[in-house]
Amino acid sequence: MVQTAIVTHSLSMRHDMGEFHPESPRRLDAINDRLIASGLMPYLLHYEADPVQRRHLERVHSPTHVENLLSVAPHHGIVHLDPDTAMNPYTVPAALGAAGAGTLAVDLVLKGQVQNAFCAVRPPGHHAEKERAMGFCFFNTVAVAALWALEYHGLERVAILDFDVHHGNGTENIFRDDPRVLFCSTFQHPFYPYQGAETISNHILNLPLQAGSDGAVFRQVLQQHCLPAFDAFAPQLVLISAGFDAHREDPLAELRLVESDFAWATQQMVHLAQRHCGGALVSTLEGGYNTNALGRCVTEHVRELAGL
Repeated sequence: MVQTAIVTHSLSMRHDMGEFHPESPRRLDAINDRLIASGLMPYLLHYEADPVQRRHLERVHSPTHVENLLSVAPHHGIVHLDPDTAMNPYTVPAALGAAGAGTLAVDLVLKGQVQNAFCAVRPPGHHAEKERAMGFCFFNTVAVAALWALEYHGLERVAILDFDVHHGNGTENIFRDDPRVLFCSTFQHPFYPYQGAETISNHILNLPLQAGSDGAVFRQVLQQHCLPAFDAFAPQLVLISAGFDAHREDPLAELRLVESDFAWATQQMVHLAQRHCGGALVSTLEGGYNTNALGRCVTEHVRELAGL
């Protein structure tokens, strides 16, 4: 067993985009319930994050984007930024807390207090671009964590795997011109956000999958493309945008992964981190909208992180 942290923020439960929105507080309830039922919780080190400071957030997002979100945040009710993405009075504090969870997790891992960490926070972040909130996302948590590792901790190479069913367009947008970050995204295509498949870059590796692709296809593309690239890059920190909406039971997509596929991908990243950076790995929650499947998938993800 290794030391694994679970990092949370209390206001993650207060961000609510409406009763029938799939990105709901029930997602975290399902994760917590399943981790407790599995018996894993006592083996995890629990941390509560502080909100990220604005100056660190503005390393990733433009000051205009940050100010715009602050200015339109409602004092009551719900305000829609687009048909899918809405804010209530707790949205910005929750998003700041999610980004703060990413930086805290990086601190814990790189200072040797834990070997790896999972950030059980929401809203998700990987669709948030430098200048734009979209796709349920407001601030890009994994990008904030990566820039924190590079600029505060002085790392030179960070690798990010995004296995959410949707392309991590925000993360690509932010790191498009930054070769310090090797970004790999597996995603259903054609599918929201309808981009990524045509990207050509030495440090952005997009791996589109056809609707109906199962775990065998997913594992094959990671083994053939992502894992060799990550090994050649020799990262000093591994980050995961851990979306579980590629599960076959998820209502928003059409891939056919199961719990063991996410566990396998997690195991590959754990081994990669052990080969190159002493096991330093931080994972943060992205998608996953069938709450039963989400709870099961996160439990297997965390089980692999903890080596249990």
